[in-house]
Amino acid sequence: MPVTEIKKITTIRIKERPNILWVELETADGLVGLGETWRGASAVESVIHDEIAPWLLGRDSRRIEQVSNVLLNPYVGFHSAGAEVRAASAIDIALWDIFGKRHSIPVYEALGGASRDRVRVYNTCSGYSFNAKSSSYDTAVSRRAIKSGEKPAGPYDDQVAFMTDAGKLAESLLAEGYTAMKIWPFDTAAAGNYGCDISGEALERGMDAFRKIRAAVGNRMEIMCEMHSIWKLPAALKICRALEEVGVFWAEDCLCKMDDMQALRELRSKTSTPICGSETISGMTSFRQLISAGAWDYVMLDTGWCGGLSEARKIAALADSFCKPIAPHDCTGPIQLWAGLQLAAHASNALFQEVVRANLASWYRELVTALPEIDNGFAALPSAPGIGASLRPEVRLRSDAVVRISD
Repeated sequence: MPVTEIKKITTIRIKERPNILWVELETADGLVGLGETWRGASAVESVIHDEIAPWLLGRDSRRIEQVSNVLLNPYVGFHSAGAEVRAASAIDIALWDIFGKRHSIPVYEALGGASRDRVRVYNTCSGYSFNAKSSSYDTAVSRRAIKSGEKPAGPYDDQVAFMTDAGKLAESLLAEGYTAMKIWPFDTAAAGNYGCDISGEALERGMDAFRKIRAAVGNRMEIMCEMHSIWKLPAALKICRALEEVGVFWAEDCLCKMDDMQALRELRSKTSTPICGSETISGMTSFRQLISAGAWDYVMLDTGWCGGLSEARKIAALADSFCKPIAPHDCTGPIQLWAGLQLAAHASNALFQEVVRANLASWYRELVTALPEIDNGFAALPSAPGIGASLRPEVRLRSDAVVRISD
């Protein structure tokens, strides 16, 4: 067998951050590639070791397209963001990391080179613990909840900030060079009614945050509205029509099922608010059907959920053929951020890379050896060979680490 064969598969997860799973692939000649995915870490771990490892061990790590094609076509679970596809996504990212390291180039160069000198970013206004422990189920309830009178835990506790003084938050972001931000002040109104309706009072309370941003910084800041896939069509339409007043850049994941082409077309036809979707969708076929149906204005994808970088670059090209910009997702883990940035550096229709400044300033730093360089609202192109970073050695030695090996 060639020295490029995969001889060892290691998964690492930590109980402090139960959503995140890292996958390391080691080749016979000693190269190690790092991949990552998010949500249902223990389920993905089982898929990797019990289902994928017997087939993957001994395969040539250079045959990324072959591996991607096989792993994204399981007998059940294809065209979904389920455990099988999340496992395939993490493995694919690790294979691209190996490829870049083998040739001493960043992944975006391996994909075909850069389309730009830097990548514009926007800040998702979560805080230090947002999304930290939420499960794959009932995420709207289990995400970080802001209590009445709560004070920020630090300078970047941005979810508390947008719920209390969104205008001041916008000024803070603008001072750091960010010219786009994303908030979600309507989420709490869905509790108890499954997103079927939003009262006039709750709608006005949510709109207050957007109005404060406009009053504070005018049109110097683009504003995105995250709707977290918790709304039925009538309520989503109410929110999107209300947002027309402040001219949001997009409303994201407006409906509880972001693959409902008929409902999305109806929503898009009845509001001038641009629609963005969707980090929750996986696979090129699903994206093709939704984009060709005219469901979205902007295309969001997550490399750790949609099938990895191999599938993500095909989705980007597909979106480009319909003149649609893409925006890779973050708000997960640091290696998925690196993978999204590599794609955004390469794809000519990449508009933004999402970042979370709270994560960049805190727990991301505890896990990986390097983070993207953000300056004046732009991310520098990655320069290190491979994906951009490795897992810190001490992570697998933590008392709460769960390490599993197939070889």
